[in-house]
Amino acid sequence: MLDVCRTGAWASLCLSLCFGGPAYAAEVNLYTTREPGLIRPLLDAYTAQSGVTVNTVFVEKGLAERVAAEGARSSADVLMTVDIGNLIELVDRDLTQPVRSPVLEAAVPAPLRGADGRWFALSMRARVLYADTGLNDLAAATYESLADPRWKGKVCLRSGQHPYNTALIAAFLFRHGAEKTEAWLRGVKDNLARKATGGDRDVARDIAADLCEVGLGNSYYVGLMRSGRGGADQQKWGAAIKVVLPTFEGGGTHVNVSGAVVAKNAPNRDQAVKLLEYLVSDAAQALYAKVDYEYPVKAGAPIEPLLAELGPLSVDPTPLVEIARNRKAASLLVDKVGFDN
Repeated sequence: MLDVCRTGAWASLCLSLCFGGPAYAAEVNLYTTREPGLIRPLLDAYTAQSGVTVNTVFVEKGLAERVAAEGARSSADVLMTVDIGNLIELVDRDLTQPVRSPVLEAAVPAPLRGADGRWFALSMRARVLYADTGLNDLAAATYESLADPRWKGKVCLRSGQHPYNTALIAAFLFRHGAEKTEAWLRGVKDNLARKATGGDRDVARDIAADLCEVGLGNSYYVGLMRSGRGGADQQKWGAAIKVVLPTFEGGGTHVNVSGAVVAKNAPNRDQAVKLLEYLVSDAAQALYAKVDYEYPVKAGAPIEPLLAELGPLSVDPTPLVEIARNRKAASLLVDKVGFDN
């Protein structure tokens, strides 16, 4: 038997018989909507440290639908996505399971994880103000002030129905109620310099081209543009704008998150939890900052210098769950005021 066990397919079986367990290397299956290039460095670092193979399935759209369709047969251990609405959808559709981990609970602040351990934020991106470099009175800028008549014909934004903006509007709705939010949306629409369209980097481009003076964009695009990773044109756009961390009146800066859950039917549950614990470690949080220009969720983790120079981030205390719950109402208000028309 020993001769047979030396080579070929019998090797794994023999090792199992001899040592009382499977001979296969540990693995974990990750379903993710995040672009592979953004998370591959973190997963490679985890495999190098732990020896655990991370099998990655990129699901551009319909993550919840796919996992629901697979049901108990699903091989997914970890589900990773961007936007709090997408995380809460996974929870609401009963596609997750609770996790109790002292490591996760110590690293991820309570507002950035589910109270029952069904979801965890892993990184943050702030909704920041892009502005013409000639503007000098923006230190106390607020989201509310975008409806001020002083900005008539001077605001550029992407679609109000884009998840980045819908989340901000949902936070506004939670803080101010439907009537004030509708009035604010109408005010911002009146101030638009062009139709609400394009992407966040197009806002920077149009400010650089003097088509508008202010707009909103995600903080990680600042890093992508100014670092040159987006190309020479985008580097020029990043250099041509001033970036300010606005706040809600009486609150803080609106953030959205990337995050993950342990799948309800995870076949490798223990490995799934270990992967999440690694992703909130000092090493992984530093990689999130360096590779993706995102803010770490773990206190004290290093912030990428291109973001650190924007100043300290004071996260708005609006519960992320409430933002997710108000998304539909926010979307309906966008349509009601014809924001994207």
